[in-house]
Amino acid sequence: MLEVEAKIRVHDLTAVQMRLKQLGAKDSGKIQERDVYFNAPHRDFGTTDEALRIRYSEPGTAALTYKGPKVAGFAAKARIELTVSIDPAHSMEEILEKLGFMRVAEVRKVRSYYRLPDASVALDQVDGLGTFVEIEASAELVPEEASATVDRTVKKLGIAGEYITLSYLEMLLVKTATR
Repeated sequence: MLEVEAKIRVHDLTAVQMRLKQLGAKDSGKIQERDVYFNAPHRDFGTTDEALRIRYSEPGTAALTYKGPKVAGFAAKARIELTVSIDPAHSMEEILEKLGFMRVAEVRKVRSYYRLPDASVALDQVDGLGTFVEIEASAELVPEEASATVDRTVKKLGIAGEYITLSYLEMLLVKTATR
């Protein structure tokens, strides 16, 4: 599946939340997420622009996700994303480590999920990074249509700011490296 999304830093999530309600967005709830990222023993994901993570979500669910390199030609971030549910998650961590995968970093956030007819919106409070809005087009849309949908949704929500193409992991690693 090609994931097409925009991430924008915002200073106040409340205004975006109010606009989502005005647009009739379905509130899918607020949860805490903990993402544990791994690097491969046979290639450096930082160099290949890939990611492998286990996402732990409340209440007790987990998923393993592979993200391919970013696809050029989009204002929004686009990349292949493959996800499978895992249970128990700690066993998957152990399997990866026994295969030589190394734990790289952990990203923690509180995320509020909303659903519009053609996009999902996440309001994120990310530990150590701040507050962001992520808008992801429906997976059923063709890439060009998905990109246009993301742009339209940003405008509908009245969000100003440039799209951030770095992942939270990349942003965290950059912040850690500059300390």
